[in-house]
Amino acid sequence: MEVPFSWHGSAGNLQMIAGGEDHPIHFTNLIYDGVLYTLTYTWPGIERRPCSPIGPFTVDDLNTALESSRFVGAETLEWHEPLRVNHFRVGVVWEPPPEVIPPIPGVSKLRIPLMSGDIYVDREDPTKFRQVLQFGIQNLYDPEQDEWIRIDTIEDAPGTVELPDECAAAEPAAGAPG
Repeated sequence: MEVPFSWHGSAGNLQMIAGGEDHPIHFTNLIYDGVLYTLTYTWPGIERRPCSPIGPFTVDDLNTALESSRFVGAETLEWHEPLRVNHFRVGVVWEPPPEVIPPIPGVSKLRIPLMSGDIYVDREDPTKFRQVLQFGIQNLYDPEQDEWIRIDTIEDAPGTVELPDECAAAEPAAGAPG
């Protein structure tokens, strides 16, 4: 299923919008004032979801996670015009504390994968993402639990990031600021 994606960033806030009112998928994910939010308006076969303030998370946290990316290799994306990119992979894991999952004999550290991303950046300017494959719990509504994003237009000017009223009224998750 293809829907438009847009990302906007300004003043330490970031918003990704997928689809719209006329599309079969419509949701937004935001980092706003140090809190990560997700709001799903429309998803096939799923009832409307309220805004969920996931918890504390900043653009600096995102950049720190991206710094841990591993270089996979130089590749060429076969778009209308071949596009030379560098491919990186980043993952997020959860290490449950022993009071949640007791130690397992023979396992030094239990790590549960939560999500991963394959990020393809322009070889000439690695700040420009060209394609992303995301997989993980952030895509629980999709039976394949993944999504491809192709970035065909990049603007370097700050965008408008708007916290939906429903998110502003939502109760913060435990430990979230505000």
